[in-house]
Amino acid sequence: MITQAQADMAIPDRAGSARRLRPPNTAWLADRLSDRDWQIIEIVNLLRLVTGQQLERLYFQSLTGHAREVVRGRVLRRLVRWRVLAVSPRRIGGAARGSAGAAFALGSAGTHLYATRQAAYAARQRVRHPGLPTERTVRHTLAVSELYVSLVEQARLHAASVVSFAAEPACWWPSGLGGYVKPDGYTRLALGTVRDHWWIEVDLATESLPTIKRKLSVYLDFVQRGQLGPHGVVPRVLVSTVSPERRDAVRTIVAHLPEPASALFQVVTQLEAVATMLASLHS
Repeated sequence: MITQAQADMAIPDRAGSARRLRPPNTAWLADRLSDRDWQIIEIVNLLRLVTGQQLERLYFQSLTGHAREVVRGRVLRRLVRWRVLAVSPRRIGGAARGSAGAAFALGSAGTHLYATRQAAYAARQRVRHPGLPTERTVRHTLAVSELYVSLVEQARLHAASVVSFAAEPACWWPSGLGGYVKPDGYTRLALGTVRDHWWIEVDLATESLPTIKRKLSVYLDFVQRGQLGPHGVVPRVLVSTVSPERRDAVRTIVAHLPEPASALFQVVTQLEAVATMLASLHS
């Protein structure tokens, strides 16, 4: 007899009975995944952790009213039941209930499906295999995810587009000295023929100001040595902070760094981050 817990972690075979998911069944899953399902798999792999609310804003925005919440919940529960997605055991205080506030990573089937599809297309994008994150890591990862989701939302409203986005470690770039420049994210934005490149630092005030200064000095050294980043350009560095007070403290650090620090770094609050990037693109 199959318990409810076992049934929730199983998929039906072609005869309709329930059985545990094993690699051969990924073909069964692949035949039943919608384009939206695949988009969810891709973005969760890209960002590592994404909340249900964030996925709703990205992929269910065409629905209105209560239907939006109902359909999002049904889709995410199905993907969790099929092990395409896995729910993070860590939740952020004050988060919404149910699938809206849950944080999702790729599940075992999702990892296998994504790797198989990447191999079929000869793609090289890395498949994420996240372990159990700390609460601090969850908060930071979801903050990067929130910046991406807000950027996509606002770009839609301003005739711009997010051409590409990468989170760490996919966004890390060789420093030229055997190490890496290690931003939290990288994005390339487009408006007509204009392209803007940004490295992103999401600062949640969990590191000391001297540590922030050392991190900014790595970027400055990279530029001063004549190194180039993605697409043969030097991205500007957006530092997104948790409060105006923290923003002002980091701006003071930048003011005491040698040039071209004033042109390289943009220090803003989280609420100002997306507007700053889009305003720069339009200017």
